[in-house]
Amino acid sequence: MQKVLVTGATGFIGYEVARILAEEGLRPRLLVRRMLRGGLLSHLDAELAAGDLLSPDSLKRAVRGVDTVIHLGARASFEPYRYVKPSIVDGSAALMQAAVEAGVSCFVYTSSLLVYSGQQQPIDETTRANPISDYGRAKIESEQRLTRMAQSADMAFCALRLSHIYGARDLLFEKLRNGRLVTPGLGTNIYAHLHVVDAARLLVEAARQRFQGVRAVGDDQPASWREFFAVIKNHYPRFQQVTVPASLAVAGAKILQSWSHLRGRQTLETPDGVRSWNLNLPVKPGLLWRDLGITPKYPTIHEGIPAVLDDCVAYRWIHPVRDHR
Repeated sequence: MQKVLVTGATGFIGYEVARILAEEGLRPRLLVRRMLRGGLLSHLDAELAAGDLLSPDSLKRAVRGVDTVIHLGARASFEPYRYVKPSIVDGSAALMQAAVEAGVSCFVYTSSLLVYSGQQQPIDETTRANPISDYGRAKIESEQRLTRMAQSADMAFCALRLSHIYGARDLLFEKLRNGRLVTPGLGTNIYAHLHVVDAARLLVEAARQRFQGVRAVGDDQPASWREFFAVIKNHYPRFQQVTVPASLAVAGAKILQSWSHLRGRQTLETPDGVRSWNLNLPVKPGLLWRDLGITPKYPTIHEGIPAVLDDCVAYRWIHPVRDHR
């Protein structure tokens, strides 16, 4: 890697990717859509570029002189297809087209476990994508479209289907700091989890090694939500969790989604979000890690969650979905 463009760099995962690249002395170019959020990156040794996935001309400027793209930018919410398609599908294709024209040699795309419908057995390389949410549908559509474009251009392309990524800047921990967290369902379903630092390390290493293919990724030990919150409670006794039946949560989410859209705001409180939360989405340990020859810094939530709680002491964070400035 000589010059790397990171989209979504002011977001939860993108910030960590940008930080790692800057600390390695690579001085990445960071695409910033909302200029007020650019200040979050001002302390990094990086080049900031104003741009928007919905503005092809700005993307052409952003990829000029770049050999690698790590693409995280998109509307990160579980809303109906018409809301997520413009950035996830069309915007990603516009970025890829600009990258092809600029001669970019490697493109790393962040996808999601929500391309799967849920299953008891761990997801592996043979598991067929079958999304139940519009967000998952948009992600798999984007994966397939970008793959075709990269193949036509003889470009190295990979898609990482990220599990539940957690960290101090996560909306979940923001709510925890505010005192109470409301969760839908019993929490007995099994999910793959991954500390945000390890997610960023995978993305950077996949770009460095020009990895090609599609992989689901998680840590070394999938865990239920019940276990996830038990670890938090063990280290932070003030944590308060309120559970509501999944059916009631779906009904409430419909109201919240409608209200948010009436105000022209993005939201994570949606019916698809509730259904996705209650899926079984374990991932076979070691996927992609073995391909890249690295290991997780936080192999399970038992190491990762205490580290996140330490980070929560250090600063406050405004999640992009909550930042209406």
